[in-house]
Amino acid sequence: MTITERILAGDRLALARILTLIENQSPEGLEALSALYPHTGKAHIIGITGPPGTGKSTLVNRLVQLLRSPREAGTGEPPMVAVVAVDPSSPFSGGAILGDRIRMRDLAGDPGIFIRSMASRGALGGLARATGAFTQVLDAAGFDLILIETVGAGQAEVDIASAAHTTIVIDAPGLGDDVQANKAGILEIADVLVVNKSDLPGAERTLRTLEMALHLAQFSRDQDEAESWQTPVLAVSALTGDGIPTLVDQIRAHREHLLESGQWVVRERGRARMHLRQELLSVLWADLLERVGEERFQDLVLDVVERRLSPQQALEQMLGD
Repeated sequence: MTITERILAGDRLALARILTLIENQSPEGLEALSALYPHTGKAHIIGITGPPGTGKSTLVNRLVQLLRSPREAGTGEPPMVAVVAVDPSSPFSGGAILGDRIRMRDLAGDPGIFIRSMASRGALGGLARATGAFTQVLDAAGFDLILIETVGAGQAEVDIASAAHTTIVIDAPGLGDDVQANKAGILEIADVLVVNKSDLPGAERTLRTLEMALHLAQFSRDQDEAESWQTPVLAVSALTGDGIPTLVDQIRAHREHLLESGQWVVRERGRARMHLRQELLSVLWADLLERVGEERFQDLVLDVVERRLSPQQALEQMLGD
């Protein structure tokens, strides 16, 4: 049985192995990714982003617990849930600093939950280069819901809107700014806005400020979608569980909205465009570096550092070599 067949059959060890191979750009991993791709397209991908200190990991932990509870199962089985947690990279090993995901340890033991950390490895936008590939593999492996938790840098985490069907932006009171997410430019990407730690002082003020700021951000959305989907602003407490059932209901409502309005297809097209663009940039950069040569590239870097060339001039020389 091939590793692809093992993944499709539900082998978690094979799944973990292929994710590692893909993250390391192994030919075996990339070959398996291509073989698995026809089996994708069924999962609901949910992005969770926001500034540091908003309690993203705690909220994801509580959210997954509820999604796997009998409340969601109804008369059947609860949905299969995967979590991809993008963490800052260690400056020494290059691995994920919070790779043990100790804040999600109480989810261990449930065969319907799969958690995987991945290092950002210097990638901007809150995601890692292989995040899209990870979601494809998890989708093919049969997970109904895939949650992507971004790094939490808070300043440029807008790539998640192109990687997910539903984007949840989290804020919290007491961060030294009424609307941290708004100043970072990520308020506009929210399908659901969440004020976590709503049991703390200042939560009501943060909630009201977000509601007002949301009206100012609507202009950047597609008008048809903005008019048909009103972004909710929810007060929750991941610590106590208050408001989490309402959040789950809004996630399900947004999925239904996407399917009924045709926006699901639009977002799938956007995700495909982003993945192709990332792969194209990666291939073009690798080809250019191979043509120029590592030694010549390092010489140009030194020229830029010592101000003999501007970055633009160095790039022109690379393209002209």
